[in-house]
Amino acid sequence: MDTTGILDEALQRLHRSGPERLGRLTNHAPMAVEALAAHGQAGSVHRWLDLYTRRLEEFPSGVEPVTAANWRVALGDSRRAADWINYFGRELSERSWPEVLTDWWPRLLPGLYGGSTHPVIRVGHAARTLLASESTEPRLVELAHGLGYWAARYHPVADLALRPGADSAAAATALDAVTPIAERDGGFPDRLSRVTELPVWGTAVTDPNEAHRRLTELVRAATHRYATHGHGEATMLVHAATAPNAVLRTLPALPQVMWVPSLRAAWTASAAVTAMYSPHGPVEYTAPGTFTAEEVFERAVAHGDEHVIKLTDTAVDVGDEQALAAALRSIELSGPLV
Repeated sequence: MDTTGILDEALQRLHRSGPERLGRLTNHAPMAVEALAAHGQAGSVHRWLDLYTRRLEEFPSGVEPVTAANWRVALGDSRRAADWINYFGRELSERSWPEVLTDWWPRLLPGLYGGSTHPVIRVGHAARTLLASESTEPRLVELAHGLGYWAARYHPVADLALRPGADSAAAATALDAVTPIAERDGGFPDRLSRVTELPVWGTAVTDPNEAHRRLTELVRAATHRYATHGHGEATMLVHAATAPNAVLRTLPALPQVMWVPSLRAAWTASAAVTAMYSPHGPVEYTAPGTFTAEEVFERAVAHGDEHVIKLTDTAVDVGDEQALAAALRSIELSGPLV
């Protein structure tokens, strides 16, 4: 983890901006710069951010302060992003960050699917930094931004029919059993509303350690799958891997009693993204050579696209040849940051 202070500088720079732009597109910069710093690329942070800055908007205005008495009314109200971020800023200034996270994780977990899963991904990046290093003020503020964005974009998935047959299968088999939605137009919220059934997977799990193992398996399977299915939608299919990996990264900060429901929410997110964006069939992919994890991440940084950086960050977590091939595939499928 970066010890030069560059990550903190970048986060301070970014906290003047809102979590979204144009009312719907996520600000990916905090997640990308954290990934750069985590992989020894702190020297590239400000240069990358200079290119990305034109995509940022100013921090939004507040509507009404969120309090312990009125938070339920404000939950899921995207107009209240500033109110929620300020609320979590106050909370994190008064209590330890694991305590705040533990209180709010079960409240926010059912709404994991809002904001195209970006809020939980942002929280996962913030949690990784806090677990690995000093709890500096910019890093705590970053967690406040992530949690606030999640609360503002809170969106549960209801009335899903659970299709039997994959509960005890390997994660890769369960993802293959997901049926793509028929209508493929519209953005994430529109497509999500058309996901009416998903295969059952992992519902028999009751042991926290087994939940951790299953979640690790899911991240690996979703990352591997990108290599052969990423052509379906190069950007959005990234989230089938990065959303469950964000949950996995956060588990060490949470009581083990929360690990099993976290697995179930992560599976629903990954499977729903798969249903919304996967092509109807795979395309075989062979990586253009053999590269180390460090070399693949350097290629992602040189390419610059924020989703490429984040998928490569997850692929390096997985660490095997198939995962690194998926990262290389994302570079081929995505346009560079210019």
